[in-house]
This record gives sequence, structure tokens and C-alpha cells, in this order.
Amino acid sequence: MKIRSHSESHIVELEDGSRWQIFPGDLDLTLDWKPETELTVVEAEDEVATHALLGAGGKVRVRPAGDRWPAKDTKDALKDG
Repeated sequence: MKIRSHSESHIVELEDGSRWQIFPGDLDLTLDWKPETELTVVEAEDEVATHALLGAGGKVRVRPAGDRWPAKDTKDALKDG
């Protein structure tokens, strides 16, 4: 799927209308995304993310927009890099 909107650094909307918030530790991986960037949504087996966006040479951890990041797991993941 292509990107419909990525006007906020931590939120991306895909052409199907789904909106995803990007894990804070993965924001740097999204800097080169363009509207024509092809992304695939997959379920994630991760402590912090429910899904991942694959494409543009990497994997970005995401949760549906509006979901809260689990505080302790997020803090641990950011600390560990």
C-alpha cells in the first residue's frame, strides 16, 4: 500500500484509510518515506507493537492510531535501542 498522508512524524495514513502511530524509536526509519513508498502491514510479535510496516528497506513497529504504547515495555525498548 502507498502512503496517503504522513504530515505528522509519528502518524502515517495508508491509502486504505488505516492510520498507524510509529514507535518513537523507529521514527528515524521513516525520514525517507515518500507518498509512492510501498508498505505492507503485518501483525507483529513484539512487546510494544501490535503490527509492523514493512518496506522502504526496513521494518517499523506501529500500533493503530489512538492506541497507547505500553509504558514499561516502551521505556525498556527505547533504553535497549
